[in-house]
Amino acid sequence: MTGGVVVDMSVRREFDAWAAEGKDRGMEDRHWNTAKHALERMPTEAGDVVVDLGTGSGYALRALRETRDVGRCVGVDASRGMVANARKYTDDGAIEYVVADFHRLPFERNAVDHVWSMEAFYYAREPEAVLGEIRRILRPGGTFFCAVNFFEESTHTHEWQEKMDAELRLWSRRRYREAFRESGLHVAEQDTISDREIEIPPAEQFPTDEWDTRDEMVDRYRRWGTLLTVGVAP
Repeated sequence: MTGGVVVDMSVRREFDAWAAEGKDRGMEDRHWNTAKHALERMPTEAGDVVVDLGTGSGYALRALRETRDVGRCVGVDASRGMVANARKYTDDGAIEYVVADFHRLPFERNAVDHVWSMEAFYYAREPEAVLGEIRRILRPGGTFFCAVNFFEESTHTHEWQEKMDAELRLWSRRRYREAFRESGLHVAEQDTISDREIEIPPAEQFPTDEWDTRDEMVDRYRRWGTLLTVGVAP
């Protein structure tokens, strides 16, 4: 384990509260529409070691174990509440969960085949340092699948910052590519995955509790959806 920045305690408190309220299951439901398409692209082989940063309920690792012949899977989260819940939801001895700071990952150099992260990377205080850690633990040819809804081009997600005590890292598509390369990862792919399953009501039913216009909801879910950036360790 390397040195690094201690996780933002406001983030930990927020997600501990969400775990206590059972919101982790709601997060799983909202993310799954696009997460499953991103996970399908991960080039896993039999026995591969997979790490999930910001694992939440652990749904991504359970899905990989159910559909792929992956080996050891480790879900990492800064929230003790999220880790406790994920352990309760999981009945698979190949999956484990640990409480850890993304800036100080508890893995040896070149020990991991794939890193997955969904809706968690932008909570890092120093995302460049986190990318350095990911590069450290990935084996040559290993991949980092980074999926986020909160990014510069998706303007209708920017209000999320107002709902969080912690400062979120609002990066553009270009900045993600640059940061990956600066950390030593090759950028193999960058794509936006639309959420085609969420129901968008007709225009006459707006405004809703969350959206002023139908166009805003279409822009968020259909036009931008989830930004996926894939890095490969040389």
